[in-house]
Amino acid sequence: MFENYWNRIIDWFYDKKDRRKLIREFNTAARHSFIQGMAPSLLKADISKGDASYRHQFSHWSKTGFRIVAFSGRQLQRNEMEQIGSVILSNDNLMRQLVVLGWDTLEIHGDEGQYGLRWQLKDYLALN
Repeated sequence: MFENYWNRIIDWFYDKKDRRKLIREFNTAARHSFIQGMAPSLLKADISKGDASYRHQFSHWSKTGFRIVAFSGRQLQRNEMEQIGSVILSNDNLMRQLVVLGWDTLEIHGDEGQYGLRWQLKDYLALN
């Protein structure tokens, strides 16, 4: 019984480390893309609460949202958030990493305004 709890604690720390590593790598790549002029706005990923109705069997027990904020200095139009979302959702490797690490919600927001868009990750996971 104690071993069960111990394994859960160990798994939690590994997941937390891997989740932070993925966010750090995403943010580094996004900065480089922006600096080199390949991306029209600077993107920054972070962990958010997520949407509880999007949970799946691999969802983390808390903070299940992968939030991306686009720094554009204005409120993003819906079609701009949809474009960013479609780029993320079309990256099969990233999608698999997000699901394995316990995320179930993708959120795209601008740096102005309160509203963004959300996607349920399991609906976009490419499975054979």
